[in-house]
Amino acid sequence: MLQTSTIKFLKDLKKNNTKEWFDANRKVYEAAKKDFLDLTEAVLKDIAAKDKTLSHLEPKKCVFRINRDVRFSKDKSPYKTNMGMSISKGGKSAMSAGYYFHLEPGACFIGGGIYMPMPDEVKKIRQEIDYNWDEFKKIITAKKFVTVFGDVTKSAEFSLVRPPKGYDENNPAIDYIKLKSWIASTALQDVELADKNLSKKIVSVFEAMKPLIDFLNRGIVE
Repeated sequence: MLQTSTIKFLKDLKKNNTKEWFDANRKVYEAAKKDFLDLTEAVLKDIAAKDKTLSHLEPKKCVFRINRDVRFSKDKSPYKTNMGMSISKGGKSAMSAGYYFHLEPGACFIGGGIYMPMPDEVKKIRQEIDYNWDEFKKIITAKKFVTVFGDVTKSAEFSLVRPPKGYDENNPAIDYIKLKSWIASTALQDVELADKNLSKKIVSVFEAMKPLIDFLNRGIVE
């Protein structure tokens, strides 16, 4: 579970996203950061027992800094108003598929996959799906996957309008081959954040995601 003070901190930060306010509330932030890190540690321990590729990870290496990189952004707000937990075999900054928990009051979600990989990785994943469509289809139509996620996200943001070069529109896997990111997620209500079983809930969703993670990472390696 997460402390209500952590949720309140993020809500307050969204209303007061300035360095002056943050500095005045740094102790509250440090407590919220520790709270989120404790949750990450609990989640990592349980999911690593299911996914051995994660056994070397440290909790502090799976969370993101709250400071925003504003160098190339029109929005100069200095801080993120969310906390993110990214768990993948290569670490949070590696180009590999992994699991993700997004903590943002009113917009929390649990999911994973691979977000905007580089062109070489995109080609490999598309080929993996094309060559092993029956296996991929079985993963995304499995009862647990469909119950939790519905489907892989196929929004316009993550998909090409036309098939990539070398692929036919009639390919049975074309909707997934056209993707540029392969992710799936499920929303989490704010009321669930203070539930004592929050870490178990996150791990349960991650378990439903694992077959897709394994498939994507195999494609990247090969």
